Amino acid sequence: MYETEGRAPSFDLTEQPWIGVLRPDGTQGELSLREVFAQAGDVRRVTGDLPTQEFALLRLLLAIAHDALDGPNDIEHWARLWNDPRCFAEVADYLDTHRGRFDLLDAEAPFFQTAQLRTAKDEVSSLNRIVADVPNGEPFFSARLPAVDRLSFAEAARWVVHVHAYDTSGIKSGMVGDARAKGGKVYPLGVGWAGNLGGVFVEGRDLRETLLLNLMAADTSGSDAKGGDRPAWRRELDGPGGAERTPTGLRDLYTWQSRRLRLHADTEGVYGVVLGYGDFLTARNMHTREPMTAWRRSRAQEKKLGEPLVYLPREHDPARSAWRGLASLIADPTQYQQDSAGVSPYLRPGILDWVARLVTRRKLPRGFLIRTRVVGTTYGTQQSVIDEVVDDHLTMDVVLLHEQDREYAQQAIDAVGDADRAVNVLGDLAADLERAAGTENEGPRLVARDRAFAELEGPYRGWLAALGKSDDPLAERAVWQARVYGIVSRLGHRMTVDAGDAARRGRVVPFKQGTVWLDSALADRWFRKRLRTCLGQSFPSDSLSDADDGPESPSKVYT
Repeated sequence: MYETEGRAPSFDLTEQPWIGVLRPDGTQGELSLREVFAQAGDVRRVTGDLPTQEFALLRLLLAIAHDALDGPNDIEHWARLWNDPRCFAEVADYLDTHRGRFDLLDAEAPFFQTAQLRTAKDEVSSLNRIVADVPNGEPFFSARLPAVDRLSFAEAARWVVHVHAYDTSGIKSGMVGDARAKGGKVYPLGVGWAGNLGGVFVEGRDLRETLLLNLMAADTSGSDAKGGDRPAWRRELDGPGGAERTPTGLRDLYTWQSRRLRLHADTEGVYGVVLGYGDFLTARNMHTREPMTAWRRSRAQEKKLGEPLVYLPREHDPARSAWRGLASLIADPTQYQQDSAGVSPYLRPGILDWVARLVTRRKLPRGFLIRTRVVGTTYGTQQSVIDEVVDDHLTMDVVLLHEQDREYAQQAIDAVGDADRAVNVLGDLAADLERAAGTENEGPRLVARDRAFAELEGPYRGWLAALGKSDDPLAERAVWQARVYGIVSRLGHRMTVDAGDAARRGRVVPFKQGTVWLDSALADRWFRKRLRTCLGQSFPSDSLSDADDGPESPSKVYT
Protein backbone atom coordinates (compact mmCIF):
# COMPACT_ATOMS: atom_id res chain seq x y z
CA MET A 1 0.00 0.00 0.00
CA TYR A 2 1.19 3.53 -0.79
CA GLU A 3 1.39 5.33 2.58
CA THR A 4 1.29 9.15 2.75
CA GLU A 5 -0.08 10.10 6.17
CA GLY A 6 3.02 11.65 7.72
CA ARG A 7 5.23 8.80 6.59
CA ALA A 8 7.41 8.09 3.59
CA PRO A 9 5.72 6.27 0.71
CA SER A 10 6.02 2.50 0.99
CA PHE A 11 5.08 -0.73 -0.77
CA ASP A 12 6.38 -3.53 1.44
CA LEU A 13 6.85 -6.68 -0.67
CA THR A 14 6.96 -8.86 2.45
CA GLU A 15 3.41 -7.81 3.39
CA GLN A 16 1.68 -6.56 0.24
CA PRO A 17 0.33 -9.07 -2.33
CA TRP A 18 2.24 -8.88 -5.63
CA ILE A 19 3.33 -12.40 -6.70
CA GLY A 20 0.80 -14.15 -8.93
CA VAL A 21 -0.11 -17.72 -7.98
CA LEU A 22 -2.27 -20.51 -9.35
CA ARG A 23 -4.19 -22.57 -6.81
CA PRO A 24 -5.10 -26.27 -7.18
CA ASP A 25 -8.73 -25.41 -7.98
CA GLY A 26 -7.63 -23.29 -10.95
CA THR A 27 -8.23 -19.91 -9.34
CA GLN A 28 -5.53 -17.24 -9.42
CA GLY A 29 -4.49 -14.66 -6.90
CA GLU A 30 -1.64 -12.55 -5.59
CA LEU A 31 0.37 -13.15 -2.42
CA SER A 32 3.06 -11.32 -0.50
CA LEU A 33 6.48 -12.87 0.01
CA ARG A 34 5.48 -13.92 3.51
CA GLU A 35 2.26 -15.53 2.25
CA VAL A 36 3.96 -17.34 -0.64
CA PHE A 37 6.18 -19.31 1.71
CA ALA A 38 3.48 -19.81 4.36
CA GLN A 39 1.01 -21.14 1.78
CA ALA A 40 3.46 -22.91 -0.56
CA GLY A 41 1.85 -26.30 0.07
CA ASP A 42 -1.56 -24.94 -0.95
CA VAL A 43 -0.39 -23.23 -4.16
CA ARG A 44 0.07 -25.03 -7.46
CA ARG A 45 2.71 -22.67 -8.85
CA VAL A 46 3.82 -19.10 -9.30
CA THR A 47 2.40 -17.29 -12.33
CA GLY A 48 3.57 -14.22 -14.16
CA ASP A 49 2.59 -11.78 -16.88
CA LEU A 50 4.95 -13.83 -19.08
CA PRO A 51 6.52 -17.27 -18.53
CA THR A 52 9.90 -15.56 -18.23
CA GLN A 53 8.54 -13.56 -15.32
CA GLU A 54 7.59 -16.80 -13.59
CA PHE A 55 11.16 -18.05 -14.06
CA ALA A 56 12.63 -14.84 -12.64
CA LEU A 57 10.26 -14.85 -9.65
CA LEU A 58 11.03 -18.49 -8.87
CA ARG A 59 14.74 -17.69 -8.77
CA LEU A 60 14.01 -14.82 -6.38
CA LEU A 61 12.08 -17.17 -4.07
CA LEU A 62 14.91 -19.71 -4.23
CA ALA A 63 17.45 -17.07 -3.22
CA ILE A 64 15.29 -16.16 -0.21
CA ALA A 65 14.92 -19.84 0.75
CA HIS A 66 18.64 -20.57 0.41
CA ASP A 67 19.53 -17.56 2.55
CA ALA A 68 16.82 -17.98 5.17
CA LEU A 69 17.64 -21.68 5.65
CA ASP A 70 21.37 -21.14 5.15
CA GLY A 71 21.43 -24.24 3.01
CA PRO A 72 20.64 -26.97 2.43
CA ASN A 73 24.19 -27.94 3.33
CA ASP A 74 24.00 -31.47 2.02
CA ILE A 75 21.51 -34.06 0.81
CA GLU A 76 20.58 -35.16 4.33
CA HIS A 77 19.75 -31.58 5.27
CA TRP A 78 17.60 -31.42 2.13
CA ALA A 79 15.82 -34.68 3.06
CA ARG A 80 14.88 -33.25 6.45
CA LEU A 81 13.37 -30.22 4.73
CA TRP A 82 11.49 -32.44 2.25
CA ASN A 83 9.91 -34.41 5.09
CA ASP A 84 8.99 -31.34 7.15
CA PRO A 85 5.66 -29.70 6.15
CA ARG A 86 6.83 -26.53 7.96
CA CYS A 87 10.23 -26.42 6.29
CA PHE A 88 9.87 -22.74 5.33
CA ALA A 89 8.79 -21.52 8.78
CA GLU A 90 12.14 -19.70 9.27
CA VAL A 91 11.48 -17.51 6.25
CA ALA A 92 9.03 -15.29 8.18
CA ASP A 93 11.68 -14.21 10.70
CA TYR A 94 14.19 -13.79 7.88
CA LEU A 95 11.86 -11.43 6.02
CA ASP A 96 11.32 -9.45 9.22
CA THR A 97 15.08 -9.06 9.61
CA HIS A 98 15.60 -7.79 6.06
CA ARG A 99 12.28 -6.05 5.62
CA GLY A 100 13.87 -2.69 4.94
CA ARG A 101 15.42 -3.95 1.70
CA PHE A 102 12.11 -5.28 0.36
CA ASP A 103 10.32 -1.95 0.08
CA LEU A 104 9.69 -1.08 -3.57
CA LEU A 105 9.41 2.66 -2.82
CA ASP A 106 12.00 3.19 -0.10
CA ALA A 107 13.88 6.46 -0.52
CA GLU A 108 17.31 5.07 0.40
CA ALA A 109 17.25 1.38 -0.59
CA PRO A 110 14.33 0.64 -2.94
CA PHE A 111 14.01 -3.05 -3.77
CA PHE A 112 16.23 -4.07 -6.72
CA GLN A 113 16.76 -0.39 -7.56
CA THR A 114 19.33 2.38 -7.13
CA ALA A 115 18.20 5.39 -5.14
CA GLN A 116 18.64 8.79 -6.78
CA LEU A 117 19.56 7.21 -10.12
CA ARG A 118 19.42 9.86 -12.83
CA THR A 119 20.69 10.85 -16.24
CA ALA A 120 22.46 14.13 -16.89
CA LYS A 121 19.24 15.54 -18.38
CA ASP A 122 16.98 13.99 -15.72
CA GLU A 123 15.00 12.04 -18.33
CA VAL A 124 12.30 9.67 -17.13
CA SER A 125 11.49 6.94 -19.67
CA SER A 126 8.24 5.21 -20.51
CA LEU A 127 7.46 1.98 -18.71
CA ASN A 128 7.75 0.28 -22.10
CA ARG A 129 11.42 0.01 -21.18
CA ILE A 130 10.72 -2.60 -18.51
CA VAL A 131 7.47 -4.24 -19.65
CA ALA A 132 8.67 -7.03 -21.91
CA ASP A 133 5.41 -7.48 -23.79
CA VAL A 134 5.86 -4.04 -25.34
CA PRO A 135 9.37 -3.79 -26.84
CA ASN A 136 10.05 -0.32 -28.15
CA GLY A 137 8.26 0.06 -31.48
CA GLU A 138 7.45 -3.64 -31.83
CA PRO A 139 4.55 -4.71 -29.58
CA PHE A 140 4.96 -8.33 -28.55
CA PHE A 141 1.47 -8.67 -27.15
CA SER A 142 -1.32 -6.26 -28.00
CA ALA A 143 -2.91 -6.02 -24.53
CA ARG A 144 -1.14 -2.75 -23.70
CA LEU A 145 -1.09 -1.02 -27.07
CA PRO A 146 0.12 1.53 -27.84
CA ALA A 147 2.17 2.12 -24.67
CA VAL A 148 2.40 1.41 -20.96
CA ASP A 149 1.40 4.63 -19.22
CA ARG A 150 1.04 3.33 -15.68
CA LEU A 151 1.52 0.20 -13.57
CA SER A 152 0.17 -0.78 -10.18
CA PHE A 153 2.83 -1.22 -7.53
CA ALA A 154 2.37 -5.00 -7.65
CA GLU A 155 2.81 -5.08 -11.44
CA ALA A 156 5.83 -2.82 -11.25
CA ALA A 157 7.48 -5.04 -8.64
CA ARG A 158 7.16 -8.07 -10.91
CA TRP A 159 8.64 -6.20 -13.87
CA VAL A 160 11.52 -4.93 -11.76
CA VAL A 161 12.50 -8.54 -11.03
CA HIS A 162 12.01 -9.44 -14.68
CA VAL A 163 14.09 -6.60 -16.12
CA HIS A 164 17.20 -7.68 -14.23
CA ALA A 165 16.74 -11.16 -15.68
CA TYR A 166 15.57 -10.53 -19.27
CA ASP A 167 16.11 -6.92 -20.28
CA THR A 168 17.12 -6.37 -23.89
CA SER A 169 20.52 -5.12 -24.98
CA GLY A 170 21.15 -2.05 -27.15
CA ILE A 171 22.28 1.49 -26.39
CA LYS A 172 21.00 2.72 -23.02
CA SER A 173 21.09 6.02 -21.22
CA GLY A 174 24.26 6.77 -19.31
CA MET A 175 23.73 7.43 -15.63
CA VAL A 176 25.41 10.24 -13.73
CA GLY A 177 28.38 8.63 -12.00
CA ASP A 178 28.70 5.68 -14.40
CA ALA A 179 32.23 5.69 -15.81
CA ARG A 180 31.06 3.67 -18.83
CA ALA A 181 28.90 6.52 -20.13
CA LYS A 182 30.13 8.28 -23.26
CA GLY A 183 28.15 11.22 -24.55
CA GLY A 184 25.29 10.36 -22.25
CA LYS A 185 25.07 6.78 -23.51
CA VAL A 186 26.33 3.31 -22.62
CA TYR A 187 26.83 1.05 -25.60
CA PRO A 188 25.48 -2.52 -25.68
CA LEU A 189 26.59 -4.81 -22.86
CA GLY A 190 24.21 -7.70 -23.50
CA VAL A 191 20.84 -8.89 -22.23
CA GLY A 192 19.90 -9.58 -18.63
CA TRP A 193 21.54 -12.70 -17.23
CA ALA A 194 18.61 -15.11 -17.63
CA GLY A 195 18.18 -13.94 -21.21
CA ASN A 196 21.36 -15.84 -22.05
CA LEU A 197 19.90 -19.11 -20.80
CA GLY A 198 17.71 -21.87 -22.13
CA GLY A 199 15.95 -21.81 -18.77
CA VAL A 200 15.12 -25.13 -17.10
CA PHE A 201 13.54 -25.88 -13.74
CA VAL A 202 11.62 -28.72 -12.11
CA GLU A 203 8.04 -28.61 -10.89
CA GLY A 204 6.50 -30.82 -8.25
CA ARG A 205 2.88 -31.26 -7.24
CA ASP A 206 2.74 -27.88 -5.50
CA LEU A 207 4.92 -24.81 -4.99
CA ARG A 208 6.47 -26.24 -1.82
CA GLU A 209 7.76 -29.26 -3.75
CA THR A 210 8.85 -27.07 -6.65
CA LEU A 211 10.92 -24.84 -4.39
CA LEU A 212 12.52 -27.83 -2.65
CA LEU A 213 13.24 -29.74 -5.88
CA ASN A 214 15.17 -26.71 -7.16
CA LEU A 215 16.88 -26.02 -3.83
CA MET A 216 20.31 -27.50 -4.54
CA ALA A 217 22.52 -28.54 -1.64
CA ALA A 218 25.80 -26.66 -1.20
CA ASP A 219 27.84 -29.86 -1.57
CA THR A 220 26.37 -30.69 -5.00
CA SER A 221 29.05 -32.18 -7.23
CA GLY A 222 30.20 -29.78 -9.92
CA SER A 223 29.01 -26.64 -8.14
CA ASP A 224 31.52 -23.84 -7.69
CA ALA A 225 29.93 -21.79 -4.94
CA LYS A 226 32.22 -19.74 -2.72
CA GLY A 227 31.90 -18.84 0.92
CA GLY A 228 30.12 -15.62 1.81
CA ASP A 229 27.38 -16.02 -0.78
CA ARG A 230 24.75 -13.29 -0.35
CA PRO A 231 21.66 -12.17 -2.30
CA ALA A 232 21.36 -8.62 -3.58
CA TRP A 233 19.52 -7.29 -0.50
CA ARG A 234 22.40 -8.32 1.80
CA ARG A 235 25.02 -6.56 -0.30
CA GLU A 236 26.17 -2.96 -0.22
CA LEU A 237 23.84 -0.59 -2.03
CA ASP A 238 24.60 -0.30 -5.72
CA GLY A 239 25.88 2.91 -7.21
CA PRO A 240 25.00 4.09 -10.71
CA GLY A 241 27.79 2.14 -12.40
CA GLY A 242 28.33 -1.59 -12.77
CA ALA A 243 31.08 -4.11 -12.23
CA GLU A 244 32.33 -7.29 -13.86
CA ARG A 245 32.77 -9.93 -11.18
CA THR A 246 32.11 -13.59 -10.50
CA PRO A 247 28.99 -14.59 -8.55
CA THR A 248 29.71 -15.91 -5.07
CA GLY A 249 27.02 -18.59 -5.34
CA LEU A 250 23.40 -19.25 -6.17
CA ARG A 251 22.01 -16.54 -3.89
CA ASP A 252 24.10 -13.94 -5.69
CA LEU A 253 23.42 -15.39 -9.14
CA TYR A 254 19.64 -15.70 -8.72
CA THR A 255 19.43 -12.01 -7.75
CA TRP A 256 22.08 -10.71 -10.15
CA GLN A 257 21.72 -6.95 -10.65
CA SER A 258 22.31 -6.73 -14.39
CA ARG A 259 20.62 -3.33 -14.55
CA ARG A 260 20.44 -0.11 -12.63
CA LEU A 261 16.94 1.32 -12.45
CA ARG A 262 14.71 3.63 -10.47
CA LEU A 263 10.94 3.71 -10.59
CA HIS A 264 9.05 7.00 -10.57
CA ALA A 265 5.72 6.83 -8.78
CA ASP A 266 2.89 8.85 -7.30
CA THR A 267 -0.02 7.91 -5.07
CA GLU A 268 -1.78 6.09 -7.91
CA GLY A 269 1.06 3.86 -9.06
CA VAL A 270 4.23 3.85 -11.15
CA TYR A 271 4.39 6.08 -14.21
CA GLY A 272 8.02 6.06 -15.35
CA VAL A 273 11.48 4.55 -15.00
CA VAL A 274 15.15 5.40 -15.29
CA LEU A 275 17.00 2.39 -16.69
CA GLY A 276 20.67 1.72 -17.39
CA TYR A 277 23.24 -1.07 -17.41
CA GLY A 278 24.38 -2.71 -14.19
CA ASP A 279 26.75 -5.58 -13.37
CA PHE A 280 28.16 -7.45 -16.34
CA LEU A 281 28.38 -11.24 -16.37
CA THR A 282 29.78 -13.32 -19.20
CA ALA A 283 27.99 -16.56 -20.07
CA ARG A 284 31.21 -18.32 -21.03
CA ASN A 285 32.08 -21.33 -18.83
CA MET A 286 29.47 -20.56 -16.20
CA HIS A 287 28.33 -24.19 -16.20
CA THR A 288 29.80 -24.79 -12.73
CA ARG A 289 27.73 -21.94 -11.29
CA GLU A 290 24.48 -21.67 -13.29
CA PRO A 291 22.33 -24.81 -12.87
CA MET A 292 19.17 -23.79 -14.74
CA THR A 293 20.25 -24.31 -18.35
CA ALA A 294 21.87 -26.97 -20.51
CA TRP A 295 25.31 -26.25 -22.01
CA ARG A 296 27.05 -26.80 -25.34
CA ARG A 297 30.72 -26.85 -26.15
CA SER A 298 31.78 -24.05 -28.52
CA ARG A 299 34.83 -24.93 -30.57
CA ALA A 300 34.46 -21.62 -32.42
CA GLN A 301 34.87 -19.70 -29.15
CA GLU A 302 37.77 -21.93 -28.10
CA LYS A 303 39.58 -21.02 -31.31
CA LYS A 304 38.70 -17.32 -31.07
CA LEU A 305 39.71 -16.95 -27.42
CA GLY A 306 42.59 -19.42 -27.42
CA GLU A 307 41.02 -21.38 -24.56
CA PRO A 308 41.08 -25.20 -24.33
CA LEU A 309 37.41 -25.56 -23.38
CA VAL A 310 34.44 -23.22 -23.67
CA TYR A 311 30.86 -24.07 -22.75
CA LEU A 312 27.96 -21.75 -23.59
CA PRO A 313 24.28 -22.00 -22.60
CA ARG A 314 22.07 -24.05 -24.94
CA GLU A 315 19.23 -21.73 -25.86
CA HIS A 316 15.78 -23.06 -26.70
CA ASP A 317 14.63 -23.26 -30.30
CA PRO A 318 11.06 -21.87 -30.50
CA ALA A 319 10.37 -24.12 -33.49
CA ARG A 320 11.35 -27.30 -31.63
CA SER A 321 9.11 -28.74 -28.91
CA ALA A 322 10.73 -29.79 -25.65
CA TRP A 323 10.15 -33.50 -26.23
CA ARG A 324 12.30 -33.42 -29.36
CA GLY A 325 15.18 -32.04 -27.29
CA LEU A 326 14.83 -34.57 -24.48
CA ALA A 327 18.49 -35.62 -24.69
CA SER A 328 19.62 -32.13 -23.64
CA LEU A 329 17.61 -32.56 -20.43
CA ILE A 330 18.26 -36.14 -19.31
CA ALA A 331 21.41 -37.42 -21.05
CA ASP A 332 24.49 -37.40 -18.84
CA PRO A 333 27.91 -36.70 -20.44
CA THR A 334 28.65 -40.42 -20.88
CA GLN A 335 25.70 -40.74 -23.28
CA TYR A 336 27.27 -38.35 -25.78
CA GLN A 337 30.20 -39.19 -28.03
CA GLN A 338 33.17 -37.59 -26.27
CA ASP A 339 36.46 -36.45 -27.78
CA SER A 340 39.80 -38.15 -27.19
CA ALA A 341 40.23 -36.22 -23.95
CA GLY A 342 36.86 -37.43 -22.64
CA VAL A 343 35.19 -34.03 -23.04
CA SER A 344 31.45 -34.09 -23.74
CA PRO A 345 29.97 -31.77 -26.39
CA TYR A 346 26.93 -31.15 -24.17
CA LEU A 347 26.06 -30.90 -20.48
CA ARG A 348 22.56 -31.29 -19.09
CA PRO A 349 21.24 -28.65 -16.64
CA GLY A 350 22.79 -28.83 -13.20
CA ILE A 351 19.33 -28.75 -11.65
CA LEU A 352 18.60 -32.12 -13.30
CA ASP A 353 21.96 -33.45 -12.12
CA TRP A 354 20.75 -32.49 -8.65
CA VAL A 355 17.43 -34.32 -9.10
CA ALA A 356 19.38 -37.30 -10.46
CA ARG A 357 21.36 -37.30 -7.22
CA LEU A 358 18.15 -37.25 -5.17
CA VAL A 359 16.82 -40.22 -7.16
CA THR A 360 20.03 -42.22 -6.97
CA ARG A 361 20.32 -41.63 -3.22
CA ARG A 362 16.68 -42.72 -2.86
CA LYS A 363 15.44 -39.42 -1.49
CA LEU A 364 12.80 -39.47 -4.24
CA PRO A 365 10.98 -42.75 -4.94
CA ARG A 366 10.67 -44.42 -8.32
CA GLY A 367 7.29 -43.49 -9.75
CA PHE A 368 7.55 -39.89 -8.53
CA LEU A 369 6.60 -37.65 -11.45
CA ILE A 370 8.27 -34.33 -12.11
CA ARG A 371 7.42 -31.73 -14.70
CA THR A 372 10.51 -30.30 -16.34
CA ARG A 373 9.74 -26.76 -17.51
CA VAL A 374 11.73 -25.01 -20.23
CA VAL A 375 11.47 -21.21 -20.45
CA GLY A 376 13.44 -18.74 -22.49
CA THR A 377 13.50 -15.89 -24.95
CA THR A 378 14.81 -15.28 -28.41
CA TYR A 379 15.98 -11.76 -29.18
CA GLY A 380 16.09 -9.97 -32.51
CA THR A 381 17.84 -6.97 -34.09
CA GLN A 382 21.11 -7.27 -32.18
CA GLN A 383 19.26 -8.37 -29.02
CA SER A 384 17.46 -5.03 -28.78
CA VAL A 385 13.94 -6.52 -28.94
CA ILE A 386 12.27 -9.71 -27.77
CA ASP A 387 11.12 -11.81 -30.71
CA GLU A 388 9.62 -14.85 -28.98
CA VAL A 389 9.10 -16.38 -25.56
CA VAL A 390 9.49 -20.16 -25.17
CA ASP A 391 7.42 -22.05 -22.60
CA ASP A 392 7.13 -25.84 -22.69
CA HIS A 393 7.28 -28.80 -20.35
CA LEU A 394 7.79 -32.55 -20.13
CA THR A 395 6.32 -34.81 -17.46
CA MET A 396 8.57 -37.74 -16.62
CA ASP A 397 9.25 -40.35 -13.97
CA VAL A 398 12.34 -39.51 -11.92
CA VAL A 399 13.71 -42.99 -12.74
CA LEU A 400 14.81 -41.48 -16.08
CA LEU A 401 17.43 -39.54 -14.12
CA HIS A 402 18.75 -42.46 -12.08
CA GLU A 403 22.55 -42.46 -12.38
CA GLN A 404 22.94 -46.23 -12.03
CA ASP A 405 19.99 -47.19 -14.23
CA ARG A 406 20.44 -45.34 -17.50
CA GLU A 407 18.41 -47.75 -19.63
CA TYR A 408 15.17 -45.83 -19.11
CA ALA A 409 16.78 -42.57 -20.18
CA GLN A 410 18.47 -44.23 -23.15
CA GLN A 411 15.24 -45.74 -24.43
CA ALA A 412 13.43 -42.42 -23.99
CA ILE A 413 16.14 -40.63 -25.98
CA ASP A 414 16.23 -43.33 -28.65
CA ALA A 415 12.45 -43.12 -28.95
CA VAL A 416 12.82 -39.48 -29.99
CA GLY A 417 15.28 -40.74 -32.62
CA ASP A 418 12.65 -43.18 -33.86
CA ALA A 419 10.27 -40.29 -34.37
CA ASP A 420 12.89 -38.15 -36.10
CA ARG A 421 13.80 -40.88 -38.57
CA ALA A 422 10.18 -41.70 -39.34
CA VAL A 423 9.40 -38.03 -39.91
CA ASN A 424 12.38 -37.78 -42.28
CA VAL A 425 11.00 -40.74 -44.25
CA LEU A 426 7.63 -39.01 -44.49
CA GLY A 427 9.40 -35.90 -45.75
CA ASP A 428 11.12 -38.01 -48.40
CA LEU A 429 7.72 -39.32 -49.50
CA ALA A 430 6.48 -35.74 -49.90
CA ALA A 431 9.54 -34.95 -52.01
CA ASP A 432 9.09 -38.08 -54.15
CA LEU A 433 5.47 -37.21 -54.81
CA GLU A 434 6.57 -33.74 -55.91
CA ARG A 435 9.15 -35.25 -58.28
CA ALA A 436 6.56 -37.66 -59.67
CA ALA A 437 4.33 -34.69 -60.43
CA GLY A 438 7.19 -32.87 -62.19
CA THR A 439 7.80 -30.18 -59.55
CA GLU A 440 10.60 -29.54 -57.10
CA ASN A 441 9.00 -27.59 -54.27
CA GLU A 442 10.47 -27.93 -50.78
CA GLY A 443 7.25 -26.71 -49.13
CA PRO A 444 5.38 -30.06 -49.04
CA ARG A 445 8.34 -31.75 -47.32
CA LEU A 446 8.33 -29.12 -44.57
CA VAL A 447 4.56 -29.26 -44.17
CA ALA A 448 4.67 -33.07 -43.92
CA ARG A 449 7.37 -32.93 -41.25
CA ASP A 450 5.54 -30.33 -39.18
CA ARG A 451 2.30 -32.31 -39.33
CA ALA A 452 4.02 -35.54 -38.36
CA PHE A 453 5.77 -34.01 -35.36
CA ALA A 454 2.47 -32.49 -34.26
CA GLU A 455 0.74 -35.88 -34.54
CA LEU A 456 3.51 -37.65 -32.59
CA GLU A 457 3.90 -35.10 -29.80
CA GLY A 458 0.89 -36.06 -27.69
CA PRO A 459 1.49 -39.82 -27.90
CA TYR A 460 5.17 -39.39 -27.02
CA ARG A 461 4.43 -37.25 -23.98
CA GLY A 462 1.96 -39.85 -22.71
CA TRP A 463 4.39 -42.70 -23.42
CA LEU A 464 7.22 -40.88 -21.62
CA ALA A 465 5.16 -40.14 -18.51
CA ALA A 466 4.24 -43.84 -18.20
CA LEU A 467 7.66 -45.27 -19.09
CA GLY A 468 8.84 -45.60 -15.49
CA LYS A 469 5.93 -47.91 -14.62
CA SER A 470 7.36 -50.65 -16.81
CA ASP A 471 10.00 -53.15 -15.72
CA ASP A 472 11.20 -53.49 -19.32
CA PRO A 473 11.99 -50.14 -21.00
CA LEU A 474 13.21 -51.92 -24.15
CA ALA A 475 9.81 -53.55 -24.58
CA GLU A 476 8.16 -50.15 -24.10
CA ARG A 477 10.40 -48.79 -26.85
CA ALA A 478 9.04 -51.48 -29.20
CA VAL A 479 5.51 -50.39 -28.29
CA TRP A 480 6.47 -46.82 -29.15
CA GLN A 481 7.98 -47.84 -32.50
CA ALA A 482 4.75 -49.59 -33.42
CA ARG A 483 2.83 -46.43 -32.50
CA VAL A 484 5.14 -44.31 -34.65
CA TYR A 485 4.74 -46.72 -37.56
CA GLY A 486 0.96 -46.54 -37.35
CA ILE A 487 0.80 -42.74 -37.15
CA VAL A 488 3.35 -42.00 -39.87
CA SER A 489 2.04 -44.78 -42.13
CA ARG A 490 -1.44 -43.29 -41.94
CA LEU A 491 -0.11 -39.82 -42.77
CA GLY A 492 1.83 -41.24 -45.71
CA HIS A 493 -1.22 -43.03 -47.06
CA ARG A 494 -3.25 -39.83 -46.95
CA MET A 495 -0.48 -37.89 -48.72
CA THR A 496 -0.31 -40.49 -51.49
CA VAL A 497 -4.09 -40.48 -51.99
CA ASP A 498 -4.12 -36.68 -52.14
CA ALA A 499 -1.09 -36.40 -54.44
CA GLY A 500 -3.10 -35.55 -57.55
CA ASP A 501 -3.34 -36.82 -61.13
CA ALA A 502 0.13 -35.70 -62.22
CA ALA A 503 1.80 -37.74 -59.46
CA ARG A 504 -0.39 -40.74 -60.21
CA ARG A 505 0.61 -40.63 -63.89
CA GLY A 506 4.27 -40.17 -62.98
CA ARG A 507 7.29 -39.45 -65.15
CA VAL A 508 10.82 -40.62 -65.89
CA VAL A 509 13.41 -39.44 -63.34
CA PRO A 510 17.14 -40.15 -62.93
CA PHE A 511 17.81 -43.17 -60.72
CA LYS A 512 21.26 -44.57 -59.89
CA GLN A 513 23.05 -45.04 -63.21
CA GLY A 514 19.81 -44.97 -65.23
CA THR A 515 16.24 -43.83 -64.94
CA VAL A 516 13.01 -45.01 -63.36
CA TRP A 517 9.34 -44.27 -63.94
CA LEU A 518 8.38 -42.58 -60.66
CA ASP A 519 4.70 -42.33 -59.84
CA SER A 520 2.75 -42.10 -56.60
CA ALA A 521 2.42 -45.88 -56.33
CA LEU A 522 6.18 -46.42 -56.48
CA ALA A 523 6.81 -43.51 -54.12
CA ASP A 524 4.42 -45.13 -51.65
CA ARG A 525 6.20 -48.49 -51.88
CA TRP A 526 9.56 -46.83 -51.30
CA PHE A 527 8.08 -44.97 -48.32
CA ARG A 528 6.78 -48.09 -46.60
CA LYS A 529 9.99 -50.00 -47.09
CA ARG A 530 12.05 -47.12 -45.67
CA LEU A 531 9.65 -46.72 -42.75
CA ARG A 532 9.91 -50.39 -41.79
CA THR A 533 13.70 -50.22 -42.10
CA CYS A 534 14.23 -47.04 -40.08
CA LEU A 535 12.15 -48.31 -37.16
CA GLY A 536 14.10 -51.55 -37.03
CA GLN A 537 11.16 -53.91 -36.64
CA SER A 538 9.19 -56.33 -38.79
CA PHE A 539 6.04 -54.31 -39.29
CA PRO A 540 3.18 -55.40 -41.52
CA SER A 541 3.91 -54.48 -45.11
CA ASP A 542 0.35 -53.35 -45.83
CA SER A 543 -0.28 -56.19 -48.31
CA LEU A 544 2.94 -55.31 -50.15
CA SER A 545 5.78 -57.81 -50.00
CA ASP A 546 9.37 -56.64 -50.34
CA ALA A 547 9.31 -58.17 -53.81
CA ASP A 548 6.60 -55.68 -54.72
CA ASP A 549 8.63 -52.68 -53.65
CA GLY A 550 9.86 -51.97 -57.15
CA PRO A 551 13.37 -50.62 -57.81
CA GLU A 552 15.57 -50.58 -54.73
CA SER A 553 14.70 -47.59 -52.60
CA PRO A 554 17.53 -45.09 -52.48
CA SER A 555 18.65 -43.84 -49.07
CA LYS A 556 17.85 -40.30 -50.18
CA VAL A 557 15.90 -39.65 -53.33
CA TYR A 558 15.50 -35.91 -53.14
CA THR A 559 17.24 -33.07 -51.38
